[in-house]
Amino acid sequence: MIGADAIVKCLEEEGVQYVFGYPGVAICPFYNSILASPIQTVLIRTEQNAAHAASGLARVSGKVGVCAVTSGPGATNVITGIATAFADSIPLVCITGQVNSELLGSDVFQEADITGAVESFVKYSYLVKNVNDIPRIFKEAFHIANTGRKGPVLIDVPIDIQNAEIKKFAYPESISMRTYKPTVKGNMVQIKKVVAELEKAKRPIICAGGGVLLSDAEKQLREFSEKHKIPVVSTMMGIGVMPTKHSLYYGMVGNNGKPYANRAMNESDLLIMVGARVADRAVSQPDLITNNKVLIHIDVDPAEIGKNVGPAIPLVGDAKHIFNELISQEFCCEHKEWIDTLDGYRASMTPRRNPNPAYVDPADFITRLSERMKDDGIYVADVGQNQIWSCGYHIVKDGRFLTSGGMGTMGYSIPAAMGAKLADKNKQVIAVCGDGSFQMSMMELATMNQHNIPVKIVVLKNNYLGMVREYQHYTYKDNYSVVDLSGSPDLEKLAAAYSMDFARLENMEKADEVIDAFLKEDKSMLLECIIDPMDLVK
Repeated sequence: MIGADAIVKCLEEEGVQYVFGYPGVAICPFYNSILASPIQTVLIRTEQNAAHAASGLARVSGKVGVCAVTSGPGATNVITGIATAFADSIPLVCITGQVNSELLGSDVFQEADITGAVESFVKYSYLVKNVNDIPRIFKEAFHIANTGRKGPVLIDVPIDIQNAEIKKFAYPESISMRTYKPTVKGNMVQIKKVVAELEKAKRPIICAGGGVLLSDAEKQLREFSEKHKIPVVSTMMGIGVMPTKHSLYYGMVGNNGKPYANRAMNESDLLIMVGARVADRAVSQPDLITNNKVLIHIDVDPAEIGKNVGPAIPLVGDAKHIFNELISQEFCCEHKEWIDTLDGYRASMTPRRNPNPAYVDPADFITRLSERMKDDGIYVADVGQNQIWSCGYHIVKDGRFLTSGGMGTMGYSIPAAMGAKLADKNKQVIAVCGDGSFQMSMMELATMNQHNIPVKIVVLKNNYLGMVREYQHYTYKDNYSVVDLSGSPDLEKLAAAYSMDFARLENMEKADEVIDAFLKEDKSMLLECIIDPMDLVK
């Protein structure tokens, strides 16, 4: 057995089903060895999308996503995907080929110091120097990626190490790392403090972030909320912790959130922030969430607690474990008046749109689309105006809402949707993007075609980089710079080139009919929606 065989064996031991990647000489021994494995390889058309696809798979399956690329530009290209996963705490193992060990530091062809380059975007990175270390390194990498605050781990493997003979392959049954022991169970003293504050609170609220979904704690959060009638809001990454139409859910907070959700959080006297970083997009003014209220911050990463705002009660641990403990505590809290107030805000503060009838109204379209989707469907939003409309108007039932939050990476939706579809082929998966973000990953239509990955794609087309155009509209008084997307391809011809069905919607008159046809069969389809170039997010 050589090192490349050992890597494949490690992936098999971890139950990996798919590896997304792009080969090159420095990773060829690995891709040669994987031919003898039941693990399926997916040839992505550009490396950053290998990490995005692995991210989509990880978020739906709960397992570690895996990608493998070559050295030099292959490795540097994947960095954006790694950074995107790191910002949203998505567990990945990224394997990169590397030049011969003895040539490291010589600036030879396609050498790049990838472990150094990704230092700020990974939980940990390895440069394999001894072939016999491969089983231990891979066991550690998967453990690190999918425990504590999840995230990407990079393993750089020189080609000579891949070709070297391993003395004996023995995959560790367990792992114990002296310097890595994340806290999972919450401190009971702190949990008792939370209960004591909840008993006194008149206006409590839970703000749920993506960490709740990553710890698979949605059911526990809902049960706790329903048991004590505590209202819930979410960050962008927390969308889906509660069904959109749940009576106790008041929408997304933040710069582009619901006005009544922000008001609810600001007026609360007790705020439980769970699995959220308290970052600027969700909380633009941190002082507002500490003024005249008790802040309880629950997070598996102790570094996040107190980083942006000081909590009255810090609680380190996994959200699922902590909510199970909170559910088991018997206490009473009464705040019907608070719920009635929030219901009044929701009824009176819903934004009013005045769409141009000559075009598709993206807000109305997204609502109609999501109403017709299967209850457990997966909706993947890209970045830009389409993302904000998706956050505000997509209706989550029992499905998932995926997007790039912390990094805001355009081009994320299509490869992530492919990974999501492969994670669960029985789920309906739809990617929604703008014409700008679509063109950042439209090459993956070839991947969908080659590997028969039936993802449905909606392109909200306005011939602009809409979010930047909107910023320039407000900031520079319509002095537009480098946002015109003239020269974009004919999407009908592009779909035909990749053997995809195509439909175009130019206004809302036949929206229901077109959406029904779009969703009818589980096969790839491209739907182009023509929207008003001057439409604004609200």
